[in-house]
Amino acid sequence: MSNVSEQDVKNPDALEVAPGTAHEKLEGWVPELASEAEIRSAFEKAFDFRGDVTITRKDGSKIEGYIFDRRTGSALADSVVRLFPKDADTKISIPYSDIAALVFSGRDTAAGKSYEAWVKKYWEKRAAGEKNIGITPEALE
Repeated sequence: MSNVSEQDVKNPDALEVAPGTAHEKLEGWVPELASEAEIRSAFEKAFDFRGDVTITRKDGSKIEGYIFDRRTGSALADSVVRLFPKDADTKISIPYSDIAALVFSGRDTAAGKSYEAWVKKYWEKRAAGEKNIGITPEALE
């Protein structure tokens, strides 16, 4: 059952306020993949990461790309990570059991680009006397 009161339902602004998500700084992180729990936790974080990762397979091959999906099964062999390789137009699935190492190698493209950061910049520009301040996205690169 929801914790939303009848009064909140009548006030749409109260419904639109939700706690934010705290994002960890993961760029450059090399997680320990010693246990099954550590492997599963690392790939949950990799799925939420908004940059490229580098996966080293147990055969020594490496692949860098963006993780867009992960499917967890009852065993590591039944769990897969799916990614778009950085230098190819295909999708690749890699079983967790084939992965020896994971590195958060790319830049988190959304780091520091929260709505609150945009509002702060807006008010700084307005206080400085700038005109025609619009809502425009920043370039990723």
